[in-house]
Amino acid sequence: MRMFRNDYSEGAAPEVLEALVRTNAEQHVGYTEGDDHCERARELIRAACGHDDVAVEFSIGGTSTNLVCIEGMTRGWEGVICTPEAHINTHETGAIAATGRSVLPTRDTDGFVSPAEAERVWRYQTGTGRHMTKPAVVYISNTTELGGVWSKERFDALCDWADERGLKVYLDGARLGSALTSPAAAGLTLEHIARRCAAFYLGGTKNGMLFGEAVVISDPALREAFPYLIKERGGLMAKGRLLGVQFEAAFERPADGGEAPFWRLARGANERAFRLRQGLLDLGFEAYGEAPSNQQFFSFEPKVAQRFADEAGCEVFQELPDGRLLTRFVCSWATTDDDVDEVLDLARSL
Repeated sequence: MRMFRNDYSEGAAPEVLEALVRTNAEQHVGYTEGDDHCERARELIRAACGHDDVAVEFSIGGTSTNLVCIEGMTRGWEGVICTPEAHINTHETGAIAATGRSVLPTRDTDGFVSPAEAERVWRYQTGTGRHMTKPAVVYISNTTELGGVWSKERFDALCDWADERGLKVYLDGARLGSALTSPAAAGLTLEHIARRCAAFYLGGTKNGMLFGEAVVISDPALREAFPYLIKERGGLMAKGRLLGVQFEAAFERPADGGEAPFWRLARGANERAFRLRQGLLDLGFEAYGEAPSNQQFFSFEPKVAQRFADEAGCEVFQELPDGRLLTRFVCSWATTDDDVDEVLDLARSL
């Protein structure tokens, strides 16, 4: 049975891999600087964002991207507001703290930073002036760590609050393809995100590429700092063209005018995940919250959770207050209907 543990266990989607093979013998200047593929990828991403005046940079993975962007948008006495389960607060080995910046969690429990909680943190941190870390950035992820998807209304409410307080909004887009192809996006588009965020990234690692993220930057301080910080922090690839080739392939629309692979691959992962979710619900299993994305969360009795983990490779996250185990299924660009059927057959046997 194929694993449902994450969306980056496979290599690359066929069109991405074909582009890498086709350009394999080409010679280009390194470090994403001036090669044809990186420049074409930047052009395609700017067009998708509907903005010509944003910088587009490339990074290897999510942790280094988050580290460089947050460091580049803040000063040593400033910090970043996020949810308790935010990736920068739980899964990045203190990378933000290692830069000398502070992570300032809210008390939100649903994966979304709310204006009310952001305001509470801001008031607490600024109440005694220079004696406490000053918030400068709000970090959000789309999809969230719990599989949630930001709607335009919810996103704008937080951005409006941040604008009123003079804070920048940074969006971790490791699964932005999944988020923006979900029905739950409810009007939120890439163009709108590009208008309102100081910076965000389009995740390739979790959407059909071997590795890589494309960072879209409006913030002047980060535009200046990024090229230097990515080198200083060890995230600059000598063979930078490999990033350009992949994003070029992902955002180049086919000759017949169809959807660019980046969006098609994400949409396919969502569709398999929705099919899996409905199948498990029909069998009487209980979903944990709403997750209209390629991540699906269910709560199972321990023995059932262990069977799913052993045979379907899904991840058991934590024990819930009632003793059941929170379990995550993730569909990728490569997940097929047959793969989903196998999991549902397993579920019927439990």
